[in-house]
Amino acid sequence: MNVLFITADQWRGDCLSARDHPCLRTPHLDALAGDGILFRRHYSQATPCAPGRASLYTGMYLHNHRVVVNGAPLDARHTNVALEARRAGYAPGLLGYTDTGADPRDRPPGDPALRTHGGVLPGMTPVRWNEPHWRAWFADLKAKGYAVPERFLDIYKPREDGAAAGRGLTYAPAAYAAEDSETAFLTGAAIEHLSAGDGRPWFLHLSFLAPHPPFVASAPYHDMYAPADVPPPVRAASVEQEASQHPFLADYLHNQRGWGIYFEFDSRNNLALGDADVLQARATYYGMMSEVDAQIGRLIDYLRASGAYDDTLIVFTSDHGEQLGDHWQFSKYSYFDQSFHIPLIVRDPRPEANGHRGRQVDAFTENVDVMPTILDYLGLDVPAQCDGASLAPFCRGETPDPWRDAAHWEFDFRDLVAPGEDRFLGLTPDQCNMSVLRGERYKYVHFTALPPLFFDLQEDPAELVNLAEDPDHRPLVLEYTRRMLSWRMNHDERVLANTMLTPDGVVEIKPPRY
Repeated sequence: MNVLFITADQWRGDCLSARDHPCLRTPHLDALAGDGILFRRHYSQATPCAPGRASLYTGMYLHNHRVVVNGAPLDARHTNVALEARRAGYAPGLLGYTDTGADPRDRPPGDPALRTHGGVLPGMTPVRWNEPHWRAWFADLKAKGYAVPERFLDIYKPREDGAAAGRGLTYAPAAYAAEDSETAFLTGAAIEHLSAGDGRPWFLHLSFLAPHPPFVASAPYHDMYAPADVPPPVRAASVEQEASQHPFLADYLHNQRGWGIYFEFDSRNNLALGDADVLQARATYYGMMSEVDAQIGRLIDYLRASGAYDDTLIVFTSDHGEQLGDHWQFSKYSYFDQSFHIPLIVRDPRPEANGHRGRQVDAFTENVDVMPTILDYLGLDVPAQCDGASLAPFCRGETPDPWRDAAHWEFDFRDLVAPGEDRFLGLTPDQCNMSVLRGERYKYVHFTALPPLFFDLQEDPAELVNLAEDPDHRPLVLEYTRRMLSWRMNHDERVLANTMLTPDGVVEIKPPRY
């Protein structure tokens, strides 16, 4: 039995044509969902990349794994999906990256691994690693006759002759052809790696950067979607009205972070983008998604042709979402659903799933469930550290009982904090975090040292009206505050808490979290 674990960085959960997106077309992912299970309300547990991926790979909430920002190391005492798969005899291969920071406590001070957060997840064997600086892809481009830039980020500089009147900043195509893009390169490397296999079961993690910004797509994907056809951003009528919602937002909207939407564009200038630029950025983002979709289709075609498809668990998801101009923001540094709602497709090849293929699940699922799902497929025990649970029952047409009735995520914004007097809103680093409980109708956002937020998603699906101080909603705010506290207490780190030393030896239990 094989595992193909695919992530596409910064992919929003509403961006699949199987979700009835108004313009985006993802035929290959739609087909995968039709032959598997599509989880419609799936959420990341943290943002940005390193915290989100730490939850994905360890099955732990941020308050347990403590990879709070990009650059925070992953505690070496935590196991992960790759290390556990090795217990079953797999050697998980990596194509792309995992954004894993090394634990400095067991490394010498001069170790190069301590100068980057782009390290490899322990247990993964790099097949084609994007670090350092896209070296393998650049070598491939150079061999094909491309002029490779000295500064690696310059690869995202679009073609100088590609601009068009009336189109936004991100319209011009990439300087490389679609068949030579990083997405195509990684897919080709995956096929090459699998074709050289020795017949033993394999585990492959294919980690695409796209559609992460800068938003630049190869031709013809750069022109696949017209700005006039894309849905406009969801936001308040003005920046001032949006900013009035909360002190965090009032500060962040004018100090936005993350890679810019365009080559060398400073995200602090996002509010200066005109409507044409915002709509084109959305269109280019969709084009990048269609390119990823096409390459996933190419890989699945190979699996079918090689006879491996029906012996392979396929999981497709993302590390977090993208604001895409919604709420006057790009990137993923916020509490809104767009930054955390992501896709999840699971194609379980086992016969028990045959009568339930094409099912779309509306239960709340989370990225902490992905590791338990893969381990369940491999016949391995789920470690006590995991905060999630296997989704295999859903693939068999079942709904586990009990199951969570809300999604949860956390965001630590201490990476936005300047030292000394410029510290964000006067907060200490440990005060710069928030936790979110997103239920069926109501959503509660708790800040450590700032006022809370409360939304009625039925009456206000755009999350524009904060009801936290509304007298009529105080009983609900109190109820959700209690639920948040209970959730945190129920998901405290428990690796040794449910272990006891007895005269008969070590006893460990793993009760359900729900």
